[in-house]
Amino acid sequence: MKLTIGHLYPDLLNLYGDRGNIACLMKRCAWRGIEARTIGYESEDRVDFSTLDIVLLGGGSDREQMLVCEKLKKIRRDFQAYVEGGGVVLAVCGGYQLLGRYYKTKDGLIKGLELVDLYTEQGDGRLIDNIILDSPLCEMPVVGFENHGGRTYIGENRPFGKVLYGSGNDGRSGYEGVIYKNVVGTYLHGPLLPKNPQLADYLIQKALERKYGSVTLSPLDDTQEREANAYMVNRLMK
Repeated sequence: MKLTIGHLYPDLLNLYGDRGNIACLMKRCAWRGIEARTIGYESEDRVDFSTLDIVLLGGGSDREQMLVCEKLKKIRRDFQAYVEGGGVVLAVCGGYQLLGRYYKTKDGLIKGLELVDLYTEQGDGRLIDNIILDSPLCEMPVVGFENHGGRTYIGENRPFGKVLYGSGNDGRSGYEGVIYKNVVGTYLHGPLLPKNPQLADYLIQKALERKYGSVTLSPLDDTQEREANAYMVNRLMK
């Protein structure tokens, strides 16, 4: 089995070590004998979604998001077809905001890709802290770090998780992130996937099922990851 991961615009969107998500996916594929490769698409490259099984859209500053959005508008139709066709996407922070209709900042409006029915507005102050979620995608609690000035409103969409500790989408709703088809949007950095191997496996599983049909992932020894997860949860929730 083979998977191709597309990392969109790492030259502009790579805050808080989001490249670590790519490394985690590649490693967990390799440990299972799944042949995986990553294609990094920089700002001047043409993106061919027909060749991709997983897409990562990372975080960036407001200025970088504006630049990226202009690039993404040119491939919006192809990106939308990929998403509606069950393509797997992990969008983190700025990438998460770009999935929606717009991000309203004090300096103006950043029009989004309108791939998911959500929107973001800049709030007073930043929401910065460790965060813990109860997510339907993972047996273990999801842990990470959030640092965002935007408040995201997902309407009737399904949230990525219920906030057990931290602020989440807007600091008030009690929810974080969004799930739409095989898209996961979230504010969690850290990077996210090395801290949450079950989420990495969820993305791999969905990508393989889309490409090959029913697939069962062989289990991995995640003893150290589970211990690290439990330590973080126990420290913050006590």
